[in-house]
Amino acid sequence: MKNTQPLEGLLVLDFTTLLPGPLAALMLAEAGAEVIKIERPGGEDMARFPPLVGGQSAVYAMLNRGKQVLTLDLKSEADRAKLKPLIARADIVIEQFRPGVMARLGLGYDDMRAINRKIIYCAISGYGQSGPRAHEAGHDINYIGATGLLDLQPGPASQPVLPPALIADIAGGSFPAVINILLALRARDRSGEGAFIDIAMTDAMFTFGWYALALGLAGGRFPKSGELQLVGSSPRYRLYPAKDGKLVACGALEQKFWEGFCAAIGLAPEFIDDRRDPNATAEAVAQIVASRSSGEWAPIFAKADCCTTIVAPLEEALRDPHFVERGLFVQRLTLGDGRDIPALPVPVDPQFRAKP
Repeated sequence: MKNTQPLEGLLVLDFTTLLPGPLAALMLAEAGAEVIKIERPGGEDMARFPPLVGGQSAVYAMLNRGKQVLTLDLKSEADRAKLKPLIARADIVIEQFRPGVMARLGLGYDDMRAINRKIIYCAISGYGQSGPRAHEAGHDINYIGATGLLDLQPGPASQPVLPPALIADIAGGSFPAVINILLALRARDRSGEGAFIDIAMTDAMFTFGWYALALGLAGGRFPKSGELQLVGSSPRYRLYPAKDGKLVACGALEQKFWEGFCAAIGLAPEFIDDRRDPNATAEAVAQIVASRSSGEWAPIFAKADCCTTIVAPLEEALRDPHFVERGLFVQRLTLGDGRDIPALPVPVDPQFRAKP
């Protein structure tokens, strides 16, 4: 029996570049949609990001696996005319220009809806299609900075720390785009009408501030930098360097896990009640963890089962038997020099993806 994917038969026109839109379109492609990526002559900026393998950007290849590319100059009336047949049969459009750009080109939602009333048009931008900041330039660091999220734990002023993930791009752009496109498809099944979706990458950053919002709005005092339990104020949820320099990630929040952790490392009884002096407890834990290597600690924490792990470098995580057995890397991507590497893992259940 043929494995029919849930989005098979749907056509997506992808006008996006860099990360948020291309990743959203990739997830739709992985679930069976036909994705045509519209690129300007010369290609998009991501196509020149290193590493270049066989003349092709590996990053670009990862984000655009399974898509077709159509090169058009959107400022050319003749090239825009070539889009009309595609718009007429498209189900979904994703664009990532600043607000108003596509409308000025005659490719806004109203223009496309006049051709195809069933079209679902998703516009991804930093601050949304309306509001005082709608036309403001920005990147991920600006979006998490403008919404209070980065202030919750930027690290010391002398050495501020950036998160290791592009939170606004992916969790504020790509994921909400896919979620709302799927909701719009469901709504279209009932009404027969398409929709305009306004995705502002900044909006979902307030979602990530859920705990700080509850404390501030309901409790009357917003937390200062570093005060939240999950950003470093608690010795139960912290990174501790081991003797060999590797980090131990302690997440022993619940009392049973904390007691198991304390027993595993042999923490002195006077420090176990961390409410009395959290800093003293953290310092005592740090000294003990620093006395042994990560290799010595790993079996101890595994036996204790106390929400504590050794921070793994990415190359080690790729070899972890758990992730390998889960099939995260079975899909393959062919690079420009002919080599096969694992395709980018995406949060699409294997049953909805094509066979590897």
